[in-house]
Amino acid sequence: MILLITFSSCHEDNDDKITLANVTFNFSHNWDGTSVTNSDFNSIKFTNEKGNQLSIERLRYLISKITFYKSDGSITEIDGYNLVDVTNNENLSFSPAAFITTGSYNDVTFTFGFNNEDNSKNYTDLNTASWNVPEMLGGGYHYMQFDGKFLNGSNEEQGFNYHAIRAADNPGENPTFPQDTFFNVSLGAITIASNTTFNIEMNIAEWFKNPNTWDLNALNQMLMPNSSAQIMMYENGQNVFSLKSVNQ
Repeated sequence: MILLITFSSCHEDNDDKITLANVTFNFSHNWDGTSVTNSDFNSIKFTNEKGNQLSIERLRYLISKITFYKSDGSITEIDGYNLVDVTNNENLSFSPAAFITTGSYNDVTFTFGFNNEDNSKNYTDLNTASWNVPEMLGGGYHYMQFDGKFLNGSNEEQGFNYHAIRAADNPGENPTFPQDTFFNVSLGAITIASNTTFNIEMNIAEWFKNPNTWDLNALNQMLMPNSSAQIMMYENGQNVFSLKSVNQ
């Protein structure tokens, strides 16, 4: 007897008559509408809202806690996280192992970085990736590493390190945390009928302009121990991500 089995990533649970689907999250990047990939790195070719001319040399960031909300109040939360590494063109697509029930959802969200509970855990792969935050700043992990160069007031290239972490005051043995600086990104309502791909864009220029116009001459390095700068990053990050399209 030959048994032929066809596997499908969208399948029906015959006991409960519930249809399940795979979801994928693709991340692309632009500068106010102009596509950005790692081929655009290491060259002074971008201008921020303040007028600073700059290059991008490294860009990687963490997304976690993808969550689906239904109108009946039920919530489906996907375990795991994804370190999007634009510099090395890695993890630009994330397909969680978990299946999602098809149907209508009021909202789909993900967290930029880790919330405080997740940030307190230990992740071997992130340790290997040098993603850690020093213990004197509270430990845990980065939310984003964004590095490059800009033309300073003397028209000379100068480095900047725009690193987002949990905002901390009083660096040392007992740092304090003035406010949370991770944030949730809402993708809005969606009906999942089959395997679904969310195409998400990051407008990199937004990190520098809304609501805080960022002057790299004033804020370029040593931003991790600067809680005010971290809070400004948090505020500017609210408009960085958008849902470009959904494919089913």
